[in-house]
Amino acid sequence: MEQLLHTPEGVRDIYNGECARKLAVEQKIRETMNLYGYRDIQTPGFEFFDIFRKERGSVASKDMFKFFDREGNTLVLRPDMTPSIARCAAKYYSEETIPVRLCYLGNTYTNNSGYQGRLKECTDAGAELIGDAGVQADAEMVALVIHCLLEAGLTEFQIELGHAGFFDGLLEEAEIEEKDREKLRELFDNKNYFGIETRISQLSIAEEKKELFRKLPQLFGTEESLALARKLLTGRGACHETGAVKEGDKVFAAVDAVDRLEKIYEILKLYDMQKYVSFDLGMTVTYRYYTGVIFKGYTYGTGDTIVSGGRYDTLMAQYGKDRPSVGFKISVDGLLTAMERQKIKIRTEGTDALVVCGKGQTERGIALAGRLRREGVRLAVYHLEGHSLEEYLRYGKQIGADSLFYIGENETEAEQISLRNGENG
Repeated sequence: MEQLLHTPEGVRDIYNGECARKLAVEQKIRETMNLYGYRDIQTPGFEFFDIFRKERGSVASKDMFKFFDREGNTLVLRPDMTPSIARCAAKYYSEETIPVRLCYLGNTYTNNSGYQGRLKECTDAGAELIGDAGVQADAEMVALVIHCLLEAGLTEFQIELGHAGFFDGLLEEAEIEEKDREKLRELFDNKNYFGIETRISQLSIAEEKKELFRKLPQLFGTEESLALARKLLTGRGACHETGAVKEGDKVFAAVDAVDRLEKIYEILKLYDMQKYVSFDLGMTVTYRYYTGVIFKGYTYGTGDTIVSGGRYDTLMAQYGKDRPSVGFKISVDGLLTAMERQKIKIRTEGTDALVVCGKGQTERGIALAGRLRREGVRLAVYHLEGHSLEEYLRYGKQIGADSLFYIGENETEAEQISLRNGENG
């Protein structure tokens, strides 16, 4: 019987104060996204396997929870929100010519049994801007995610910007084989610099190309890292003599990525959010559907990212509607963990008051509760049978209520007792 009280590995119950704090943070994030004109959307908790299969660039098949319906179709618990939103937008907004702004809050499920302590059921909040290929859209996404974190109560964090085309452009120019590309992506993603050096030394490519990969970890930090990247790229290669890079050169994609990041940063200055932004040109992508700007959010108190996002201009075409898009997700669980460890107080809403009825005072108690509820007071009605007034006073303080209204057995009016300072009202 005791076993029935436990949850499977990777999932957990959220209750009492923690649940209240989570709901409060979710509401803050949702309200902020609504302020930017993003409309809420909900997609199913499970969908057909093909929505997320490897070719889409989403989660690996081995990391999905799969099951079958009665017709034999393979279904999966949703491992990633973005493909679901893209599929939904392709179906319901296929004729829309104006950019569509959508936001969501929902759980994702990843069978990541290889990661010690990592949740398999996670809550994500995010936004997607569909149908806008402009640099303004990229900047809006970054500004919105910063605003969401600030409204949630987080103050010390950093959003690192990269570009999928930068790393891929260098891999293409160096003509590195696909198996080595995947290994390099993994090493750079984990910032395993010793492993990077070892792998690069084993590659059969020109020494100057090896040197460029070795210098990638230096392309990290302020906007000066973009200037350094441009210098490294334009001072070598096919256009070494002129220092110019033209479309068609294999290194063009990397230079174009630097141009894009510079433009995004200039727009973020208009939002006055540049202090929360840094750059990492060695950043790689977890989801292979990302095609342009990519970004991750970090804070102290958690060993993982609390934000990830980027541009995915080719994903919707896989669902029959070719539209450029950009989006992000906030890990609500990761954010809450960080805020708890940083001792950030989260204002929550709960029970404001208790109404405690003495013997024979049920009618007066219900009438009082009705009047207070009409005034917006959140309360619960209790009766003294089996419990003492002192027990209810302790309980009211425990749940953070402001007041207790006590109607004694022979009283016609309720006595209001403050649970904040112990004074009678």
